[in-house]
Amino acid sequence: MAATNQHTQAPVGAAGAEVTRAATGGGRSMAARLTTKQVWHQVAKGSFAVLSYVTPAGEPRSSGVLYTTIGRRLYIAVAPDSWKARHVAASGRVAVTVPVRRGGLLSLVTPIPPATISFHASAIVHQADSPEVRSVLKELASLLPAERQASACIIEVIPEGRFVTYGVGVSLTQLRDPAAARARVPVTQERSAG
Repeated sequence: MAATNQHTQAPVGAAGAEVTRAATGGGRSMAARLTTKQVWHQVAKGSFAVLSYVTPAGEPRSSGVLYTTIGRRLYIAVAPDSWKARHVAASGRVAVTVPVRRGGLLSLVTPIPPATISFHASAIVHQADSPEVRSVLKELASLLPAERQASACIIEVIPEGRFVTYGVGVSLTQLRDPAAARARVPVTQERSAG
C-alpha cells in the first residue's frame, strides 16, 4: 500500500503579508508566527545544504553541498563533470534542505536535532566564465579555490513557492510538538527597483 503525505497550507495574512502560521494538527492551536525575512536570514547564515535532484532516468539523488547566498538566490560551485552539474542542468529543478543548528553549547552534551528549512527551486547551471556568473565570482571565492575558478560550474538556485520549516523561530521545548515547530512561509523574491 502506498503512503501519502498531505500538507495543509495555512492562509497568508492580508495583502500579501509575509507572515504565516504552521498548520494545525489534531485540534492543537496554531504555531508561532514566522516571517519570510526571518527564514531568509537563517538561510543566509548557513553554508551547508542537501541538494536533491533526479537523474535523466528519473532516479532520485541528493548531495551535501556548500553554498553562499547573494540576494535571494543560492550559489553552489561544482565540478563540470559532476553528477550534480549534469543532472541539474538536464531537469532545471531541485529541492533543497538547509539544516539550522540549534542548542548552542547544550547540543554538545545532549542530542538536539537541527531545525530545517526546505524548499523547491528552479536551478541554472552556469560555466564559471559565463557573463551571468562573472559578476558574482568574487562573492563565491570562499566556495571556489583560485585554481578552480576558471573551470568550475556554478549552480544558481532560485527558491520558489514556500519555505517549509521545522524548528525555526521556536524554543527548544517546542521542537517536540510538530504543530508548534512547523511552518510554511512564502519565499517571495526580491522585486527590482525601477
